[in-house]
Amino acid sequence: MKLYPIETGNFKLDGGAMFGVVPKIIWNKTNPADANNLIDIAARSLLIEDGNRLILIDTGMGNKQSEKFFGYYSLWGTHSMDGSLAKYGFHRDDITDVFLTHLHFDHCGGAIQWNNDKTAYEPAFKNAKFWSNENHWQWATEPNSREKASFLSENILPMQESGQLNFVERSSGDFVKESELGFGIFFADGHTEKQMIPYINYKEKTIVFCADLLPTVGHIPIPYVMGYDTRPLLTMDEKTKFMNTAADNNYYLFLEHDAHNPIITVKHTEKGVRLDTVFSCDEIL
Repeated sequence: MKLYPIETGNFKLDGGAMFGVVPKIIWNKTNPADANNLIDIAARSLLIEDGNRLILIDTGMGNKQSEKFFGYYSLWGTHSMDGSLAKYGFHRDDITDVFLTHLHFDHCGGAIQWNNDKTAYEPAFKNAKFWSNENHWQWATEPNSREKASFLSENILPMQESGQLNFVERSSGDFVKESELGFGIFFADGHTEKQMIPYINYKEKTIVFCADLLPTVGHIPIPYVMGYDTRPLLTMDEKTKFMNTAADNNYYLFLEHDAHNPIITVKHTEKGVRLDTVFSCDEIL
């Protein structure tokens, strides 16, 4: 097995929205804001090469939305899906599986693209199976008013229409030890219904793709919860369990949204679980 970080592009989000009730004077120390109160955000995917399978976890927001849409997110940097894949000798047509932690636009938008004459949408990974789960799919296709702006039908429905959509099998409980994709999955409900957090055994380490359970280093303290979360008190419970387990077992936490701290470990302190070490992707993967 080999793992590759896939940088799909950087953007910015409102710092207050990213930290909910936490005052700016506190979160600005770890996630400094610009003059518009925006903080740096990454869209960092992970590619797993395992035998004949190439599994991509999340896809970033893609490039099919309007200029007005992207204007809200202050895109920056030079990263792209195709450029990152090419860096490791791959093309999007090589991808066999696209695993989507959840279906918010910044995680799944890159899964679907315009066709050549921009008359219809089509899968951006024509040879891949798309993986979601049944509970989250229903949640995303029948969205509540709070999340409706994040669940864009053009990002989601073409997966099903193409015949490439698959659902991960889930038994009772919130953890699947080994899924059809070959890795464990923790199902978390605080951010959105049945977000899937992959646990990957790699070189005698456990790599956890944190998605929106832990967006950035600044979100390590338990009460530091995004304003976007639908069930913030549940997020706190899930983070407590997750962060303690990560510290106990020295998990390597792959941060999808932290533009400056790609992989971290955490440790127990008298103030609770806190940051231990920051690593570059080259040091761990």
